[in-house]
Amino acid sequence: VQLQASGGGLVQAGGSLRLSCTASGNIFSINVMGWYRQTPGKSRELVADIMAGSNTNYADSVKGRFTISRDNAKNTVNLQLNSLKPEDTAVYYCKAVGMYSGNFRHFNAWGQGTLVTVSS
Repeated sequence: VQLQASGGGLVQAGGSLRLSCTASGNIFSINVMGWYRQTPGKSRELVADIMAGSNTNYADSVKGRFTISRDNAKNTVNLQLNSLKPEDTAVYYCKAVGMYSGNFRHFNAWGQGTLVTVSS
C-alpha cells in the first residue's frame, strides 16, 4: 500500500492550507486514516484521524482550526488547516490502517511527508 500526500507549502500566520493523501495498492478496506506531524528533535504526534464511519479525533492544539475528512470510495483523506500559527510548522505525514485484499492481513502505511511552513 502506498500513500501519496500533497498540499504542503509556505503560508502566513492566519492563513489556510489543504492537505490531501490518497492510498493505493492491494486494499480491501481502510479502518483509520489520519495525519501526524513532526518537527526536528520531537516525536511524531497525532494531528487528527478519522474512522471509516467518520468518527474523528483531534489534537487539542488544532481543535476548531483543522478539519479532517475522507472519501472512502477514493481512499483519500484531507486535512483543512485554517487559522494557521507558526507553531503548526512541521512535516505532516498521512497514515492509513486497514486490510489487504486477498489475504486480509493488516497494514499500517505512512505517506512520504509534506512540509507546512507558517511564517509569523
